[in-house]
Amino acid sequence: MESKEHKQKFSTHNVILALVFFVLGYLGYGLLNHIDQSRKGINDFSLFWDVWSIIEDKYPFEEPSSEDKVYGAIEGLVASYHDDYTTFFPPSETAFFSDSIAGEFGGIGAEIGVEDGYLVVVAPLKDSPAEAAGLEPRDIITHIDGTDIDGMTLDGAISLIRGEVGTKVSLMVVRQGEAEPLLITVTRDHVVVPILDTEIFDDTFIIHLYNFNQSSADAFKDAVKELKESGLHRLVIDLRNNPGGFLDASVDMASYFLPQGAVIVREEAGEGGSTTVYRSRGFDILESYDLEIIILINNGSASASEILAGALSENHIATIAGEPSFGKGSVQEYIDLPGGTSLKVTVARWLTPEGRSISDDGIIPEYDVPYQPEDLTDTQLLRTVRLFDRL
Repeated sequence: MESKEHKQKFSTHNVILALVFFVLGYLGYGLLNHIDQSRKGINDFSLFWDVWSIIEDKYPFEEPSSEDKVYGAIEGLVASYHDDYTTFFPPSETAFFSDSIAGEFGGIGAEIGVEDGYLVVVAPLKDSPAEAAGLEPRDIITHIDGTDIDGMTLDGAISLIRGEVGTKVSLMVVRQGEAEPLLITVTRDHVVVPILDTEIFDDTFIIHLYNFNQSSADAFKDAVKELKESGLHRLVIDLRNNPGGFLDASVDMASYFLPQGAVIVREEAGEGGSTTVYRSRGFDILESYDLEIIILINNGSASASEILAGALSENHIATIAGEPSFGKGSVQEYIDLPGGTSLKVTVARWLTPEGRSISDDGIIPEYDVPYQPEDLTDTQLLRTVRLFDRL
């Protein structure tokens, strides 16, 4: 009997070992050969297998499948990097996100991120179910449909929030200034976010930009042309609750204002790693048009919003007003892996033209213009427009 049990374990180990090295081989055969053993302090997988054997021998309850053990080991490896945006997806989560992209699932229309280990709302999108339900930037989500998400990955939590169109999801949130947590129920839907709106207020042309998608740069160019036709010389670019999007869109928009070759953003691949510099394409659609610019941001301004704001500010084209931005300055790459699994890994971080990390502090306004929730009108925008008289 002992011999049979030993043989069974040996066979299982061989299967798992094959799976582990298959994954490692897919990621790059040379990986193992480049490990600095003196730095790692572990020169083989003996500790891993010791723990594996001890648990198999002593654990008295139902065991997970061999596949789940491998996925758990990989998830532990990924978690050791302490990067909330680097995530391994087992087949079920990979398939879920594929279905979501194909339009078979709905969402709540909010950008979700992680800050200091907490799941936070970056911004509810314009005219979205999240906005209608009352979610606000910086809301901390603690429970999803009654499930405590402490310790859950960002993408694991997002998979709980997403679901079939027309179904409801309940979010328990902690909000600054509220003594008790709030329970907010949102009905999932297909989310279509408008690109931008324009308005004129008090001799000031205002562009409310809601996202940086594939059509945003062209829509923004049309809005700037509309500004020129108006004959106005004051522009507010409203990036509040704009969670970002495509890098190219932010580069194109900055290029409408900056001379060719001016630095827009730097992409740094780790400390001491290679740096890619994105420069203005010098579109110059303003053609020396005399213009004062204020960019209005808040806690929900993230990613491409921060790139645009940082570029125009540090090139002395625009003044920043409002509240500190979110601070989403890392770059992720999505990789399909064998067996229906996938990996999202952080590959770089964004730096402003002057070399400041967007992830560290976000973009800090030169003029503090806080949002006042008790106001029925948008006094934050009104007070921003009044700043032109002080510039």
